Amino acid sequence: MLHRFELRSLAQDVGTIVTSDLFNEMLKNQNDDRCPALGFYTYDAFIGAANSFPGFGTTGDDTAREKEIAAFFGQTSHETTGGSLSADGPFAGGYCFLREGNQVGSGFYGRGPIQLTGQSNYDLAGQAIGQDLVNNPDLVATDSTVSFKTAIWFWMTAQGHHATTLSQGNGRHQQIDNQATNPQVEDRIGFYRRYCTILNVAPGDNLDCYTQRNFAEA
Repeated sequence: MLHRFELRSLAQDVGTIVTSDLFNEMLKNQNDDRCPALGFYTYDAFIGAANSFPGFGTTGDDTAREKEIAAFFGQTSHETTGGSLSADGPFAGGYCFLREGNQVGSGFYGRGPIQLTGQSNYDLAGQAIGQDLVNNPDLVATDSTVSFKTAIWFWMTAQGHHATTLSQGNGRHQQIDNQATNPQVEDRIGFYRRYCTILNVAPGDNLDCYTQRNFAEA
């Protein structure tokens, strides 16, 4: 017999917000043969990774949860954007790239939805998800569930050089690079707004970080 907490956890599963059809509508490039990441970023891999992080997309009411999902995909779409491949415009262009600059080899360059970069991040992410990513960094570009797990781990973990943005939710899922140039900020916001529209949730106000300070200064 399931306890009340277990029933609530099942009801809050990320899959209740992001169905397979919705995932395909949001991430059109996953099936575009012009994209290097063709077929890699699958729905099953996303759901499997998401369910490994009980707090991801399950906190707050439905509006807060939908905003978190929209913000996560906004950030990761910016990191993997393939530009304006779709008739739906540039903000339908995320999830096109898998490796930073299509690099090869075992370096600690950007890979996956969040473009995980740097040996320290590979080490910490690997420890968190139970994988040796220092000795096998390309696992982030060859195992789609691991790839999504690293992105969600980074999303769920406070980063010292980030400031909050995409307001009206908890601070975790409102992160954006404080040192981004204006076009980069606007790109993230454009993706976020598109996903909010698809999810039928208002994006809210104060979406940029131009006047915000680092957490340590706030």
